[in-house]
Amino acid sequence: MKASLKGTILFTALILISVSSFSAKHVFIHFFKTWPDAQTYCRKHHTDLSPISNEVEYQMFRRLFFESSFWIEGWIGLYFNEKSPTKWSWSGGANATKTDRFSFDSQGRYMIWNKNGFYSSYRYNDRFFCFNLMVDEVKKTWEEALEHCRETHTDLTSLNSETERLLALSEIQHDHITERVWIGLRFLGDRWLWEHQCPLRKRCGALTKEGHWENWDCEEKLHFICY
Repeated sequence: MKASLKGTILFTALILISVSSFSAKHVFIHFFKTWPDAQTYCRKHHTDLSPISNEVEYQMFRRLFFESSFWIEGWIGLYFNEKSPTKWSWSGGANATKTDRFSFDSQGRYMIWNKNGFYSSYRYNDRFFCFNLMVDEVKKTWEEALEHCRETHTDLTSLNSETERLLALSEIQHDHITERVWIGLRFLGDRWLWEHQCPLRKRCGALTKEGHWENWDCEEKLHFICY
């Protein structure tokens, strides 16, 4: 029994190390739960069930699974929604679109991700992936926020889809949070770029509580979102 328990702990630890190394935005939770219970857990302890609602996240998940020697699968934040024009929605609030890489004819109620990609299921319990955004309530300039996120987390957050924008928006709707928060956008030449795309910085991007992206004074001290 002890040997079996040690093996289980080691296996779980290796999975967690593998997952955490690819993106601090996503955390693999090894507890078995129903999809609704997994959603509740993620919303309580993180942000929400993980969306894979853009090409960047899709490729990151694919790379993780194909590089891993372990079979990892779990619920993600995609569920059947009769009211959605596409019949599928992300837990964060946005409807699934034709650019999301799954079959709209899927028969299950909730979506699982594993090494083979998306598949829907009526399965009662499974492990799951949580999405993780952290609003830091210490006010800093954009440069200071960037440095802080890289020292204590991973980076200033990029918001690569409407779902991620809605999830970030839900995290900043508190009176004690500044009316806008720093995100990992900056302006270079004639276009906006996410922070990881280029080392040069000129103007800085902020997300307002109304959901708009703004060109803001980089030296103003605001709250900010890390992942």
